[in-house]
Amino acid sequence: MKTTRPIHPDFQFLLEFKDQEIIDLFTDLREYILELYPDSNELVYHTHALTAVFSISDKLSDAFCMLPIYTNHLNLGFNKGTLLKDPNKLLTGTGNLIRHVDVKKTSDYRNPKVKALIQEAIDFANKDMDKPTKSIGQTISKIKKK
Repeated sequence: MKTTRPIHPDFQFLLEFKDQEIIDLFTDLREYILELYPDSNELVYHTHALTAVFSISDKLSDAFCMLPIYTNHLNLGFNKGTLLKDPNKLLTGTGNLIRHVDVKKTSDYRNPKVKALIQEAIDFANKDMDKPTKSIGQTISKIKKK
């Protein structure tokens, strides 16, 4: 598996505490997103979940998707999921904006329907962005060190 961008060391340290199956799924899904939008900025967080957020700028508000990793699973989340068309009814969740696709195996996201959903989220984020960004293709850690 070719990595186009290294995982940030702050994130990698915490990722290594997860089960190998989760690490492998995360790594592949992250790579898939970066293949679809190589210029995306990746914002990494550790709050209630270890999360990589993919944004068209350096702001969370311009994010198009995220990969929260919980104890035993991860999701492909869409920050403005309720605003996406989602013709195949792939998205689940009950939040005001966020929706997600459950990820248990690579076929849950490496398929034309999810690819189209990710592309729609990217297109929506580009149209919705307030002002152009200077950050392109960066990984930015928001993880607080203790």
